[in-house]
Amino acid sequence: MKTELRTDITIAQICKGFEYSELENKGLYGLDGRLVIQPEYQRNYIYNEGNKDIKVVESVLSGYPLGVLYFVRNGDHLEVLDGQQRITSLGRFFVNSFSVGVDDAKPKKYGALDSDKRELFNQTRLLIYICEGTETEIKKWFETINIAGVPLNEQELLNAVYSGPFVSAARAKFSNSRDSHQQIWQTYVAGSPQRQDILATALTWVAAAKVGKTKTEKRRQYMCDHRMDANISEMVDYFERVIGWAASMFKTIRPELRGLDWGRLYETFHGEHYDPVALNNRVEELFDDPYVKNRRGIYEYVLDGERQKQLLDIRIFDEATKRKVYNIQTAKARESGSSNCPICAASENSAIRSKIYAYKAMEADHVTPWSKGGATDMANCQMLCVIHNRQKGNK
Repeated sequence: MKTELRTDITIAQICKGFEYSELENKGLYGLDGRLVIQPEYQRNYIYNEGNKDIKVVESVLSGYPLGVLYFVRNGDHLEVLDGQQRITSLGRFFVNSFSVGVDDAKPKKYGALDSDKRELFNQTRLLIYICEGTETEIKKWFETINIAGVPLNEQELLNAVYSGPFVSAARAKFSNSRDSHQQIWQTYVAGSPQRQDILATALTWVAAAKVGKTKTEKRRQYMCDHRMDANISEMVDYFERVIGWAASMFKTIRPELRGLDWGRLYETFHGEHYDPVALNNRVEELFDDPYVKNRRGIYEYVLDGERQKQLLDIRIFDEATKRKVYNIQTAKARESGSSNCPICAASENSAIRSKIYAYKAMEADHVTPWSKGGATDMANCQMLCVIHNRQKGNK
């Protein structure tokens, strides 16, 4: 790969002809149209989150170095390989999109800057390496670069490696934060469309049947197989089918819905028949139950016929309650000459009918099972020997 160091290009030159797409949330062109700021393999613009854009401009107006930028020569134009977040921030300030304060002065937009500050901004020279190489060399280099201190996440790297018609179409559909579909999608899917989280989820769901040990490997294979396809209808249809099924199952919108593995739940349960009214009533009951610690597990629990109590992380009896119940049971057992395990005491086996167990050899049990309405309190607690407690199960 060939590189050329340029130190003569100013911010004013970079920002000449700057274009920014509010709809797509990305920088488009600079250098009077000769610089593509965000090629398809680049991430969306994220520096407007957390005032990073302001910090970039403050650095320039304070005379601090901005860091090295990397461009790639592609025919008669250049593409930004590393630095698009910084360049987009400079361009957005140049076209008066936000205000910046320097030296505790009142924040101002570019057009309102004092002449000396505006001249400093315009004439600041940038340190730029212009590179030429094969697609493989460029993508490999891009994959190893951290952009301005914000590392590429897993999906952004995959977008870079498999850039092409498929990624372009997929990003246009799933990575546009202003798309009207995002509100309902983000009810069920966690993350930011700008950081490719919605796209990553859609790929994970549709690629679940692919061969691979991890979700990332399956996404990678799906993107590789479809790299040159501009038609993404299979992924869109499947994604919307999963979201539609989840919405039809659970009518009340809660934060706990967001980020569940709806793709897996859909594949596991969408063929089952449910009474929607009964299903949602049961969900309400479980949300009102103070002993359910993991509310996110409620949805799979009810879909699975309430068989997996561990999904709810039911509150266990505290140590003080267990010891108090143990002492009461043991005292009564010694008085009557019977075992302090109620099941042993009722046994026909004379060897265990009067056995007194140490505290460590016993476990707390719900007299009335939690799943049948029993509370996790002292009145519903009994101590059983380990063997009988583990045999009892949910009876």
